[in-house]
Amino acid sequence: MRAWVLLSAVLWYLTGGGAPPARPPGFPQLPGPLYTVLFVIVKVYVKLHHNSPVLVCMDFKRAEKETVDPTYLWVGPNEKPLSGSNRINITNTGKLTVKDFLEPLSGLYTCSFSYKTIKAETQEEKVVKQRYDFMIFAYREPDYSYQMAVRFTTKSCEGKYNDLLFRVLKKILDNLIFDLSCHIIEPSYKCHFVKVPKHGLIHELFIAFQVNPFAPGWKGTCNESIDCEDTTNHNILQARNRIEEFFRSQAYIFNHDLNKTLPAMHFVDHSFQIVRMDSCRPGFGKNEGLHSNCATCCVVCSPGTFSPDVDVTCQTCISVQIYGAKSCQ
Repeated sequence: MRAWVLLSAVLWYLTGGGAPPARPPGFPQLPGPLYTVLFVIVKVYVKLHHNSPVLVCMDFKRAEKETVDPTYLWVGPNEKPLSGSNRINITNTGKLTVKDFLEPLSGLYTCSFSYKTIKAETQEEKVVKQRYDFMIFAYREPDYSYQMAVRFTTKSCEGKYNDLLFRVLKKILDNLIFDLSCHIIEPSYKCHFVKVPKHGLIHELFIAFQVNPFAPGWKGTCNESIDCEDTTNHNILQARNRIEEFFRSQAYIFNHDLNKTLPAMHFVDHSFQIVRMDSCRPGFGKNEGLHSNCATCCVVCSPGTFSPDVDVTCQTCISVQIYGAKSCQ
């Protein structure tokens, strides 16, 4: 039985409303090469397990000019010269790409660039040296969950029917999103008296719950992917849409009932509320002040900070000397 039918049947049964009404028919492209300018450190954000953009060892003005005898020397976060490898790619024109980016690869990347200027009349040569800095940070998308709230009318704040409705609703919603490896957590409800204009006092159940993408066995949906965030975030978005459509159907049913005989327990139209809640994996956090260009990202915790759980901030720990620390040691 479809979820909307099941809940409608329960509501009409609980309130003696007879048979429910019939439902009417129908219902990362990478950026281009990155240049910097002298004396400016450019911040670059690379998604975990993705390739960095191409970093160019000269400014844009110099790239538009002829350059004689250019040389390039890239130095990585460990302050050692970088050389070509299966993870580091440096072209003969000084362009750097870091492949399959990981937390420990975060840090300052510096390129020392030199070239010659030659006076045409004397053939006198002069060596010009310049330095360009890129600060690269690993990041990942936050894990999404949704806090939702709805309201149902009820006959009274006493009696067993309120608890029964609450348990049936949770079961319906869990079944609705089960195949997405999502589930309902922290469900709760309270009964209140509500003064409604032109209707006097009525009883309403204020129901709240969270939709979470980490139901038991959720890792099995990742298809052996190294990073599961894209899958879990896709699933939680699907779960949100299904639940939103479910409550939209409840409003449709009762607003379009030809007999206009609503059961005493029914969904309160326009009461559905939803708020997205973000969390970061251990070793990552949000910092809009430090990472304004990636304010919604979970950015790797810098040395001197750590994040031990699914919080959204990196905590201070002066003894930490690495990127992506998950503990203060």
